[in-house]
Amino acid sequence: MELIELLLWAVGMALAGAVVFGLLGLVSGTDETATIAPLTLLVILLGVPPVGVFAFFMASIAAKHITHAIPTTLLGIPGDTLAAPLLRDAQMLRELGVPHIALRKAISGGVVAALIAVPLAVLFAMILTPFSGAISSVAPWLFLAAAVLIAVLSKGRWGALVALVPFVLIVVGLQGWATGVLGKGLSISFFLGIAIGPLIADLVLSASPSGRKLLKRDAPRTFELAADVRTWKGRTPNPFRVLDRGQLAGTASAAVVSSATFVFSPVAMTVLMGETFGGRIKNGYRRLTSMMAIKNGTTESTYIAETLIPLIAIGLPLSPMAAGPANPLFNAPPVYTIDADSGETNNLHNLLEPWQFLVFGLVAVVIALLITYPFAMTQAHRAASWIMRKVSHEAIIGAFAGLIAVICLYEGGIVALLVAVSIGLVGGLLNRMFQVHTGVQFMGYYVAALTVPAIGALFAG
Repeated sequence: MELIELLLWAVGMALAGAVVFGLLGLVSGTDETATIAPLTLLVILLGVPPVGVFAFFMASIAAKHITHAIPTTLLGIPGDTLAAPLLRDAQMLRELGVPHIALRKAISGGVVAALIAVPLAVLFAMILTPFSGAISSVAPWLFLAAAVLIAVLSKGRWGALVALVPFVLIVVGLQGWATGVLGKGLSISFFLGIAIGPLIADLVLSASPSGRKLLKRDAPRTFELAADVRTWKGRTPNPFRVLDRGQLAGTASAAVVSSATFVFSPVAMTVLMGETFGGRIKNGYRRLTSMMAIKNGTTESTYIAETLIPLIAIGLPLSPMAAGPANPLFNAPPVYTIDADSGETNNLHNLLEPWQFLVFGLVAVVIALLITYPFAMTQAHRAASWIMRKVSHEAIIGAFAGLIAVICLYEGGIVALLVAVSIGLVGGLLNRMFQVHTGVQFMGYYVAALTVPAIGALFAG
């Protein structure tokens, strides 16, 4: 493709991703894995060129982590999984009567961190690239080590590690059954089943008398929308001026540190960076506003770095982010594949050059920020009010469930759909009962696909 054509694909798909996920960020509880991953997979299966797929994904994560701050700060409910660490600081600022300040600090921190994270993540990936051959040769064992590390660092700790063993064996069993029936293995259906596992588990629990008691609520939840306060006239404030020098330095430093790491949980890194760079500030008000900027900035930088570093340097999903929302960029058969026997890849790692990751990544992020930052600054109150009054959460969940069913049927008919529901139920119950989050489960899938055969070969030899 000519450069102009590549740029047009990147700009067009970035606009689509920014608009769709800028709006979805307003809807509380829209988990990144259950929303970004299926739509990215759909874009891939529709035949969008690699540049367009990459731009769509980068714009999606950048946009969602700007607008997710709106329900978090103005309504007191997390916009998604990564917004949860911001909730306590946002609530305290609500009680002080300055939720509008919390929102402005959060989204400004997100802008700063996103712009820093893209070039730094590409730089760190290039440093790792010379070792990619050695890393790929031991991929089965790296996935095992990564799965153990991510499980132990999750909320479930050692319980998550123990629960990972039967989960892996269930994946192996279901894969063997699907292969026997269809004559081929499945991958997309496992991925989508894990992504919507919590939803499937809750639906099944609601059909059980004892499970229904766990889900029962005495009354509908009520939320108070903070007042609409605008303290400026004219143009939308520059995000670099919304933050003071200390907050700018703290947000930038957290972005640099979190852009260099790619194996740790994004939620854990968000909490850690907030405490490290903002927790020691003595003045209470300034500490809370700094924490909002630093933490929301870290949600951007961790997602960007944990996608770009393994994608550029290795081509294997060796991070919680890469194994979760970004997984379709690595493995979306039949378009993008990872060979279970050799560990060889045919995905964006092979199809795009490093300069394309940098240039089109920045293009996508800038487009997303240009759309969502002014929107969040000027229309946050009106948008949050409209979403809460007019948008049905059930309809959104139903739409994504339907999309997932269609994709599963495309991959392997009713067998694939049964596999997705089965693995989703098991994974959802593990998530609810043992805090085995989807990142751990995705790594478990790769252990089943790559490490278990390697272990079998060792014993056979």
